[in-house]
Amino acid sequence: MPLIVVMDDDAGTRMLVSQVLRKEGYDVMAAEDGAKGLALIQEFKPDLVVSDVQMPEMDGFEVLDRVRNASDLATIPVILLTSLQDRTHMRQGMTTGADDYLTKPFAPQELREAVSAQLNKIVRAEAMRSQMVDTAVTHALEEQRHKISKLYETRMAKSLSEQWPDSGYVHENEKFASATVLFADMRDYGQWAQRLSSTELSDVVQQFYGNVGDTVHLFGAHYMQFVGDGMLCVFVDAGDTHSVNHGLRAVRAAVGLTDATRRIDSYVKQHFGDRNLPPFTLSIALHSGPIAFAKLDGLFGSSGNTTPVGDTVTVALKLFAGQPALNWMIGASVQTARLVTGAVKIGARSLVNVPSRSPALDAVEILGLQ
Repeated sequence: MPLIVVMDDDAGTRMLVSQVLRKEGYDVMAAEDGAKGLALIQEFKPDLVVSDVQMPEMDGFEVLDRVRNASDLATIPVILLTSLQDRTHMRQGMTTGADDYLTKPFAPQELREAVSAQLNKIVRAEAMRSQMVDTAVTHALEEQRHKISKLYETRMAKSLSEQWPDSGYVHENEKFASATVLFADMRDYGQWAQRLSSTELSDVVQQFYGNVGDTVHLFGAHYMQFVGDGMLCVFVDAGDTHSVNHGLRAVRAAVGLTDATRRIDSYVKQHFGDRNLPPFTLSIALHSGPIAFAKLDGLFGSSGNTTPVGDTVTVALKLFAGQPALNWMIGASVQTARLVTGAVKIGARSLVNVPSRSPALDAVEILGLQ
């Protein structure tokens, strides 16, 4: 319930006001002078102050002035109680910053109505602030969607004349203080390998490579490499990504991959529907942090190539191999989730013991985009 501080040097008035307000269900703290009342206000920061004007130590006008000039108290509404009939004093209270005043003697109903009006103003103001914040967030997300769409259209046009496999080449000794790694691999790969011939399995893997490779490339992957039945991608902030951060582009790519898996699953059911295969699904892991690229000179067939290294890569590669086992489609570390706050729908949360890494990783399930 709202907390109200009552100040009046007259014990009878103080008791009357306190009892009326407590009967309405409010929490009430009372003081017999302005100095003690101000101390209560400073300590407890009430929702409303009801103060007499004429008090010893510090009068109501002084209390009001101190409240209005304190940044953490300035918005607290103040109702002044006065037995002064002079309009000059009433005007002084209002121009000093009082929200309302009651002239003694007043009826309990007048007090209830004045208090209710001030507290309702707070509720309405908070509702308006909340609505303004919601509107601002909605507009920001909409603007971001437009920027992302424009970016992808640009990359799509460029991709008509370029093949995405060239994305595996990056400049030597590149380092990024912040990047997002995406690792996607096929679930139940062992069952697929048992129930399909090598040629048939190669056909499915080709579908996988083509669909997910195009998807990730169009979302602006800086680096992409296929690792067995999985795909490792690195997203960084770059000139052609404008204001869309690498975390959000990686998450949007991950969501795009879930759509790609449905296309591949449909293909599998059409061509291998009699093999009792599990649904074609991916485990998609996302983790953000520093990234470095190591040159692979000296390895057979690797001259001039590079590979991403570091803890950020390791976590992405091993997230779904950790304990407890995650049955999510998309799992992201909280480091990645912080980069996309407000833009994605979050599901479950879990502390995952990633192999060969300590401490446990705080991970969340990404359900989709807002």
